[in-house]
Amino acid sequence: MAFDPKTADLGQLQAFVLAEGSSDAEAVKIKENAITELSDRLVKAGDAKQLAGLLSQLRGFFNLIPKAKTAKIVRGIIDSIAKIPGSTQLQVDVCKEQVEWAKTEKRTFLRQRIELRLASLYLDSKNFQEALVLISSLLSEVKKLDDKLLLVDIHLLESRAHHLLRNLAKSRAALTSARTAANAIYVPLLLQAEIDCQSGTLSAEERDYKTGFSYFFEAFEQSSSLGEPKALDLLKYMLLCKIMMNDAGDVPGIISSKAGLKYTGRGVDAMKAVAKAYQDRSLAAFQGALSAYDAELVGDPLIATHLASLYDTLLEQNLVRLIEPFSRVEISHVASLISLPVEKVETKLSQMILDKKFSGTLDQGAGCLEVFEVAAQDGVYPVTLEVVESMGRVVDTLFARSQKLAAV
Repeated sequence: MAFDPKTADLGQLQAFVLAEGSSDAEAVKIKENAITELSDRLVKAGDAKQLAGLLSQLRGFFNLIPKAKTAKIVRGIIDSIAKIPGSTQLQVDVCKEQVEWAKTEKRTFLRQRIELRLASLYLDSKNFQEALVLISSLLSEVKKLDDKLLLVDIHLLESRAHHLLRNLAKSRAALTSARTAANAIYVPLLLQAEIDCQSGTLSAEERDYKTGFSYFFEAFEQSSSLGEPKALDLLKYMLLCKIMMNDAGDVPGIISSKAGLKYTGRGVDAMKAVAKAYQDRSLAAFQGALSAYDAELVGDPLIATHLASLYDTLLEQNLVRLIEPFSRVEISHVASLISLPVEKVETKLSQMILDKKFSGTLDQGAGCLEVFEVAAQDGVYPVTLEVVESMGRVVDTLFARSQKLAAV
């Protein structure tokens, strides 16, 4: 009777996986299923170290099976380790160990993909320098092999790295290279969704929220059709773009649509609260939403960056509305009206004056703000300048003609 991985207990499963077996197709298939089942059970048990050790223990088996199957199993086990929380450093160590083994065994295909995974882990742990060095090395190697699919993955990771370093020009260039490589091959849906997500992220960074929304929508549809957890983040980014475009009124409609209803929960509720606060122009409600949904909003770097910009916009709008009736007002009074510390209000008002958001000056000795009337532009001066410029051109023309006559 054939061994059934599903019904075996953990001890039997480990013994079967580590035992020496036949290299015929049927036996290899059963052992492959057993390895997958063992990985799933170890993930449920949260035993990342045993999963990592499994890679070393299976090397004898890897010598019996095709290299493509070996690559699939190794990457599958590394993916399983990634599902266990707090295992980032272990994943880095495992990837380094497997890269060395792949070099020794001359498994170039596997090594390149593990190195790509390692570069991604360096990014997640904010080790940008090592990530970029590894990406650069991979790029020069893979370009010679002309592996378009791997090239797309590398360029996409390079774009993410430069975006995290706030180098938007290099990030955009890497994304363009990824798109160029992708145009020459069939791209899996999930990878296409990642490309669209990165395109949306960069469009949002350039304040082109309409284009950003379109890219996020495409990525959301693709991820949602595959049942990917990333779809929830993409829905939040779509709602963020709507808020930043001053279309916060569209947010409830998107949430209540057929696609949006699948993802109801704290993440969507957080964006709904932000949209409501923005519509009401309420700073208190906005700060309340940030406090109530800290993990969902501040915990996401992309959302946190744009909400900081949105908060500044809201603060400026509220301050302009409050000081409008006054020609001279105490800063402490403005701070009490907006329920913010005096120092913060004073700093913001001085920044707004420098940015020419309104005309005024701060009297710090008296702790007051003086607001000036915006002087109507006198139309005489521009017209006078135009007349003088015209006369200058006439004189220059006459002078040029007189020079010609003198020469004759």
